[in-house]
Amino acid sequence: MSDGVVDIFTDGACKGNPGVGGWGALLRLKGKERELFGGEAHTTNNRMELMGAIAALEALTRPCQVRLHTDSKYVHQGITTWLA
Repeated sequence: MSDGVVDIFTDGACKGNPGVGGWGALLRLKGKERELFGGEAHTTNNRMELMGAIAALEALTRPCQVRLHTDSKYVHQGITTWLA
């Protein structure tokens, strides 16, 4: 990834809680996109939401500005309140 703001879109879901779950992330910078995804056989919804954001941040190759888009209150509060 080069200079600029990286937009990261994440989501996670789980069938049952706990149950089978998956996560996904889309990284976008200057018209280029990268998709990431994964899952677990026995997990929770909140864990999958977090995994999408964590995997996306781990995929960055150098320091940069990030704009994270999530529908998860848990992830949002984790970043803006608990880690701030």
